[in-house]
Amino acid sequence: MISCRRLTRRFGSFTAVDNISFDIPAGSICAFMGPNGAGKSTTLNMLTGLLAPTSGDAMVVGLSVAAGSVELKKKIGVLPANLGLFDDLTVEEHLQLTGRVYGLDEASTRDRSNQLLRVLDLEHGRKVFAGNCSSGMRKKTSLAMAVIHNPPVLFLDEPFEAIDPMTARTIGGLLERFAAKGGTVFLTSHILSALERLATRFIIVHGGKVARDFVRGELDRSLEELYFELIDVPSVEDLAWLGSAQS
Repeated sequence: MISCRRLTRRFGSFTAVDNISFDIPAGSICAFMGPNGAGKSTTLNMLTGLLAPTSGDAMVVGLSVAAGSVELKKKIGVLPANLGLFDDLTVEEHLQLTGRVYGLDEASTRDRSNQLLRVLDLEHGRKVFAGNCSSGMRKKTSLAMAVIHNPPVLFLDEPFEAIDPMTARTIGGLLERFAAKGGTVFLTSHILSALERLATRFIIVHGGKVARDFVRGELDRSLEELYFELIDVPSVEDLAWLGSAQS
């Protein structure tokens, strides 16, 4: 469902994504992990057609990301880092607009909007303008926009950030059911415990390269232990003044 071949992106002399290759079959929940600056968001932007590769290519639902086609964008759902909301539209208006943009008729858009508002505990905020929403409400609204047209592939950038534990469990359950029906999820997150519970495939990137690519059955210790074995952990300098009694 997602296939990368020597995908590379440079910004001037800086190589953000360096010659990465991997294949993600349908029905997978793939956790794409790494420290800040590892190339996660750049890769996500290329896979969703928002950023052209410098070299190499990737296929998503059989379509080349380098071509940047509208057809590709119709077949994916994206939860972007900036959420992509309009402050002067309500939560409900965002869903109604998104459904119609993706070609759903009015009745289907209304029905799916109501279901998503209920499942994501947004019914109480359906008439609230996005500019007045909490961070968690904004995140859930953007997620609802990503799934309303029932795409075969979801790309989610930090879906568990700024949300409460109950909502995180709800989202996790929704994604598990989506994958069980053959959908594919490609997500980034720094919350390793959530990824360990949810993902079936793990790709750790560091310095723009793939440091490790494995499936759940190959995880023989905690994800956190493996992560820090692969990622250089900076030493913590002791600040002698920090925590000392105030004079």
